[in-house]
Amino acid sequence: MSNAIKIQPRHFKFYWLSFTRHDFRASITVFFVALPLCLGVSLASGAPVYSGLVAGIIGGMFISLLSKSELSVSGPAAGLTAICAAAITELGALEIFFLSVMVAGLIQILIGALRLGGFTHFIPAAVIKGMLTAIGIILISKQIPLLVGYDRPDFWTNELFNLLTFKNGFGGIGNLYHHTSAAAVTISLLTLLILILWKKYISRHVSLIPTSFITVLSGILLAMAFNQVFPAWAMKATQFVSIPHDVVRQIKFPEFSQLFSDAAIWRNALVISFVASLETLLSITAIDKLDPLNRITPQNRELIAQGSGNFLSGLLGGLPITAVIVRSSANAEAGARTRLSGFTHGLWLLLAILVAIPVINLIPYCVLAVILIRTGYNLAKPGMIMAIYRQGREQFLPFIVTVVAILATDLLIGVLIGITYAIYFMIKHTLEAGFVIKERHEGHTRHFTIELALNVSFLNKKKIMEMLDKLPEYAIVDINGADSVYIDHDILEIFHDFKSKAHRKHIQLTMTNIPEVETIELH
Repeated sequence: MSNAIKIQPRHFKFYWLSFTRHDFRASITVFFVALPLCLGVSLASGAPVYSGLVAGIIGGMFISLLSKSELSVSGPAAGLTAICAAAITELGALEIFFLSVMVAGLIQILIGALRLGGFTHFIPAAVIKGMLTAIGIILISKQIPLLVGYDRPDFWTNELFNLLTFKNGFGGIGNLYHHTSAAAVTISLLTLLILILWKKYISRHVSLIPTSFITVLSGILLAMAFNQVFPAWAMKATQFVSIPHDVVRQIKFPEFSQLFSDAAIWRNALVISFVASLETLLSITAIDKLDPLNRITPQNRELIAQGSGNFLSGLLGGLPITAVIVRSSANAEAGARTRLSGFTHGLWLLLAILVAIPVINLIPYCVLAVILIRTGYNLAKPGMIMAIYRQGREQFLPFIVTVVAILATDLLIGVLIGITYAIYFMIKHTLEAGFVIKERHEGHTRHFTIELALNVSFLNKKKIMEMLDKLPEYAIVDINGADSVYIDHDILEIFHDFKSKAHRKHIQLTMTNIPEVETIELH
């Protein structure tokens, strides 16, 4: 394990001092951020709560040893909940889903080994923002039933647009109304208020206590108060987190015999690996900017680490893992300096499973829904959407097409539609932006200056040929390529062909900074 934290004499003192001064405190902060997210992501994915905890432990204790990122923290991500929920439903069994997670890990390792970690640079920023916004909308919609106390798993399992049909949407809302809990609604509203107020006014002064911890603690105390003071409003056992005390015996393992039995296993693995890799690379890019020591994380090395973690997570019945910006930013803000913080937070999660299950089981599901709705809101902020709108149609149209496509289909198809539209938009813009023509009059003579763009490709052939054909007789024309870095050979042939025929329309032609080429006549 060449990438593991090296305990050598010259490094030991640094790591020990960093741990005692910075990383220990930061690990506790990250633990209180990660615990409710592990539970909430499991809930939103339709997986057992232990799956999120297993992923959180592996993300902390295992990936921290393999990764070269000193500040990023890995675990189950909210951005994958919609994908996991759809995959579990499609595959029909958790054992087969865990198999997909393992295959996704192997794909990530392969991507890293082939040094293809830079693929994110080829995805337009508008498409990435559209993907995150759509995930946020889906995440919020999935939490609404839990927010109001619905304790059955049969509500809102389809894509958002499918819910708007009379059968699924209106029928589901009617069913939801009959299972609404007054206590859950009240606790949700109060904890949401506490979350907002703490985040806005208090967290900056009490940075040691994470907002998510205060939210969870408030939810537990409010639920206990309702059960004691208002027995008629008492919440049911099914409305609380339920981790079996013998959780280790509850863990399910992949069904290896089904590996080649269903193409859906591989398709879902491809989707998981793509989104997990994308979120990881975006997260480490962001967290590197927060590093006070200005360390840069190798992208391909990180994908190998994440792929190894996902392989192990799937093997042990855990959810997919990514580097998570929420945990990572909390880690950096808490003063972490090395990977020991991420490793230790995973150790706290392990200890929580071993000794604190009765306390965890006091957490109402509606409180976890509040935390996830806040996460979804951060992904799909109206202010961010308006900011993209103000950037112009070149950014907004690919963004909104991606959002609508994901909500109407699924994430992979939606992203591919968004990328396709972005490419179409780019080609359309390229076709229109090959040149600028300026006209001036001197007496009865018309002067035309044709200024070529930075890059002029064969895609501009049609527009250029139409423009040259429309030039009037007796005009004075200058074709200027001074600003061009690249002019396609096809374009140069068109110019020189026009030069040889310009006299027929009595056009006086000059070409500035246009290379000479040999034209080949076809007979």
